[in-house]
Amino acid sequence: MTPIPDPAPDPAPHPAPHPAPRSVPYTTRSASRAEDSGRDAQELQARVTAVTRGGARAAVLGVNDGLVTNVCLILAVAGASSGVTEVRIAGLASLIAGAFSMAAGEWISVRSQVELFDGIVGELHRLAQRNPRLLLDELTSKLEDSGLATDTAQRVATELPLEGDRFVDFTARTVFGFDPGEVGSPAVAAVSSFGLFTAGAIVPLVPWFITSGTAAIIASVTATALASLVVGGWVSRSSNRPVTQGASRQLAIVLVASVVTYGIGSLFGTAIA
Repeated sequence: MTPIPDPAPDPAPHPAPHPAPRSVPYTTRSASRAEDSGRDAQELQARVTAVTRGGARAAVLGVNDGLVTNVCLILAVAGASSGVTEVRIAGLASLIAGAFSMAAGEWISVRSQVELFDGIVGELHRLAQRNPRLLLDELTSKLEDSGLATDTAQRVATELPLEGDRFVDFTARTVFGFDPGEVGSPAVAAVSSFGLFTAGAIVPLVPWFITSGTAAIIASVTATALASLVVGGWVSRSSNRPVTQGASRQLAIVLVASVVTYGIGSLFGTAIA
């Protein structure tokens, strides 16, 4: 009898294939969001740089000072019943003197600030060599105050070499609250003040080269008021505050100053006459 062969064993089952990982498609929307984020970061950095280096403060102060100073002087001279020639000369003299005065004042102010901060940085370098433990303790304390654990704060404080500029820069930012690389630019402050004072001061003066008398007074005040609305609105928008708040505040300052100076000029003109 022929033996019956054993049945062939069932083939081993193949493991079920793992599903392929789903990849998130890089869509144009993702690219757009990345570009928007990068643009926002650049704009914020530009704003921070302008503020810390004194350019923004000098710009706002310059244009506001130009607007208010010259419109007040022009209205005071006009209120004293002076002729159009006298108003023009007074306005031009105020523009030139004010622009150079603002530029010189800003240069001296920011230059003094830079020198004072440079002195602090130099003292930090000397302390890093003479008494490094004092700086390390202060740095560790500040890092703990910001929320780091003690061991983490100590590790971060001792990460940078004491003899390097990076340690001093990090200590200045963390302990004393200023960035040695962003203490201000005297040239930027001076040029900004000069140019923007001139831009502000020329606004109330232009109407007096076009017309005269009451028409020039109304046009001068109107032009200055409109410019003040723009400046006040821009400052509020840059600081994420309601535009109407800054614009109305600036307008109120200009109108009050204009009325007061015109009234004083009228009183003096009457008294002299």
